[in-house]
Amino acid sequence: MAVTGVSANRLELLQIANAVAQEKNIDREIVIEAIEEAIQKGAKSRYGAHHDIRASLDPKTGELSLTRHVTIVEDDWQPEDELEEFNDSAMVRLRDALKRDPDAVVGKEYVEELPPFEFGRVQTQMARQVVTGKVREAERANQYEEFKDRVGEIVNGTVKRVEYGNTIVDLGRGEGIMRRNDSIPRELFNVGDRIRTYIYDVRPEAKGPQVMLSRAHPGFMAKLFAQEVPEVYDGVIEIRAAARDAGSRAKMAVVSNDSSIDPVGACVGMRGSRVQAVVAELQGEKIDIIQWNPDEPTFIVNALAPAEVSKVVLDEEADRVEVVVPDEQLSLAIGRRGQNVRLASQLTGWQIDIITETQDSERRQREFAERTTLFQEALDVDEVIAQLLVTEGFATVEDLAFVEPYEISDIEGFDEETAEELQARARDFLDRQAAELDAKRKDLGVEDGVLEVPGVTLQMAVALGEAGVKTVEDLADLATDEIRGGYEMKNGERVKVPGVLESFNLAQEDAELLILQARVAAGWIDASELPQPEPEPEYEAEEGEDSYDADAVFSGQSGDDETVEDVEGETLDTVDADLDDRDA
Repeated sequence: MAVTGVSANRLELLQIANAVAQEKNIDREIVIEAIEEAIQKGAKSRYGAHHDIRASLDPKTGELSLTRHVTIVEDDWQPEDELEEFNDSAMVRLRDALKRDPDAVVGKEYVEELPPFEFGRVQTQMARQVVTGKVREAERANQYEEFKDRVGEIVNGTVKRVEYGNTIVDLGRGEGIMRRNDSIPRELFNVGDRIRTYIYDVRPEAKGPQVMLSRAHPGFMAKLFAQEVPEVYDGVIEIRAAARDAGSRAKMAVVSNDSSIDPVGACVGMRGSRVQAVVAELQGEKIDIIQWNPDEPTFIVNALAPAEVSKVVLDEEADRVEVVVPDEQLSLAIGRRGQNVRLASQLTGWQIDIITETQDSERRQREFAERTTLFQEALDVDEVIAQLLVTEGFATVEDLAFVEPYEISDIEGFDEETAEELQARARDFLDRQAAELDAKRKDLGVEDGVLEVPGVTLQMAVALGEAGVKTVEDLADLATDEIRGGYEMKNGERVKVPGVLESFNLAQEDAELLILQARVAAGWIDASELPQPEPEPEYEAEEGEDSYDADAVFSGQSGDDETVEDVEGETLDTVDADLDDRDA
């Protein structure tokens, strides 16, 4: 491109701008700005880079003008950063400007028209690079705007090239990349093949927006069902969750907003026609369609199909669930290489541990024996009484020591005197245990201030001392992983690192709160920075509804202070002999 005069190339420049804008599908103004910047850069290389030279191209007439600008600055002008300095080719101090111009004020600009010049080889190359760069930036911006709102859609494209297992797909107005781990295993594509993919992310990177494509994403399967099942497309049936082991097996949870429509049957279709269309696109991947349920245990049972489940025990704090299955169902519940339980875990969001009924029975028997022995030793009672306490649901000595006495006296064979004696022995045992732990804490050098931190028990203080945490500052300086335990990489392997309080099974939130409480006690932060618990909503009886006293209900009394009697009106048997006689 050569500029030999102000008006010689005006039509040519506008034609170039129009052609580039149309070909690259970008705004004409962007191309014109790029041409102006290219000419401006060429002019600076000709007249000097220190000059403030500006180029202007009229978008209607194509007239090109070059001007040099000098700006009036204050007399005591100072640079804003170290790299900036006073430029006498583009600036003039006010006192100097007043010598030639009585009307001079700070900020006024003097504009000088520059004569046209001819672009040399260097200036032409420079201009080409500027225009190319600006056009490429505009293309990238257009591509990002085109695809940023299409995340979660299925798009059709053509395979452009395959590089190191990654497939580059031509999407018409841009390109997308499908990495090796986002493709279905054993699925090969050749250049020119038509392909359907799922957009799961669009990233605005420096080298251009990256449109991330996948055929292994669970969303791809869900969108295929939306295309094949009109009820899903219309929103009558919702796909609540999906999990895939691409190319092998998948699970999908569905729910119907219309009670007259069976969501599973609608997705399967007549003789499996609908699901088979999706299976064909996924290269024969087996799909289990299950009914979603708001009740977590029921949903987990459904997710483990086709295995039968005997019992489900949730641990909401740890987001774990223990599932008990019949012995003969264990391999089916786990699945080949753990596939069934892994997909069920991904589908439900719970970490699932599977044990057999035999293992569950053995564990319960072992726990029963351990608790029986604990009560025998702590309370100095015989095996029969210890077993009665365990059978009634008492798991620890603390449970026994601090319950209401009637919960013990109501046990068949016990009376109030027996309950008082048992609780007295339990509290004596806890006092002795506390004294021993406190002595051990002091021997370990753990300061009293550690015990004053809310949430720290004597057992915790001893465990902290054994780990070398002896002051409030030591505790405040710990990280959550150091308390709960975690993993770290050593020699390329993921190694388990135990936490100082790992045996106490603290939840993530509890560990974080413990550290924050220690930092408050150490004076590092203010108590106002602690997370505040949300107030529980007060129960208000609706119109026509009788009010009730919740505490009275749970303590065995009605709102009218009347004693709740046994259902059949019978009294429980009592034991005449005291514990000492019984032990003897």
